[in-house]
Amino acid sequence: MNARLDNNGQACNAAKRFIILDTFYEEFVDKFTQAMKKVQPADPMADGTLLGPLSSAAATSRLKEQLEHAASQGATVSVTGETSGNFFPPAVLTEVTPEMDAYHEEFFGPVAIIHKVSSEEEAVSLANDTPFGLGSYVHTTDQEQALRVADAIEAGMVWINLVLADAAELPFDGVKRSESGRELGRFAIEEFVNKK
Repeated sequence: MNARLDNNGQACNAAKRFIILDTFYEEFVDKFTQAMKKVQPADPMADGTLLGPLSSAAATSRLKEQLEHAASQGATVSVTGETSGNFFPPAVLTEVTPEMDAYHEEFFGPVAIIHKVSSEEEAVSLANDTPFGLGSYVHTTDQEQALRVADAIEAGMVWINLVLADAAELPFDGVKRSESGRELGRFAIEEFVNKK
């Protein structure tokens, strides 16, 4: 949940789609949905606030339109609430299919999409079926699976059993529509110096 709500869900590398194996799906959706329901936008300066306002009225309007459109196309909205100004409540979408716009869009706010798959291969295929490819997260207790899946995912960064852990010594980059050059890391620093 924290990976979805980082910077009010507006972090470029925040988790936006959750791809869950069917054996864990119902439990995950239940726990995730309950956790999201407890988080409501509030004063960002107050202690304990996990979700503040979105960056602008335009961002709020766009997110509201996307969510309403997803519902009109048949997606199930499991959590929602009333928008107040730029304070946008968290939302959870399930039953999102490839025919829906939400399947290929990025919700830049506190909206999570949860997909159910029946195999590792299906999970990787779904993960790669996006025009974006900045960051991905793999959670597993199987080290070989972690490396195999990370290798197969089309993203600039893949974190294993960890989220939002970028660091100055590591490259930050993406692929597909998320590629705009490398940041951070040893090679990126060379972009800012005159080597002799």
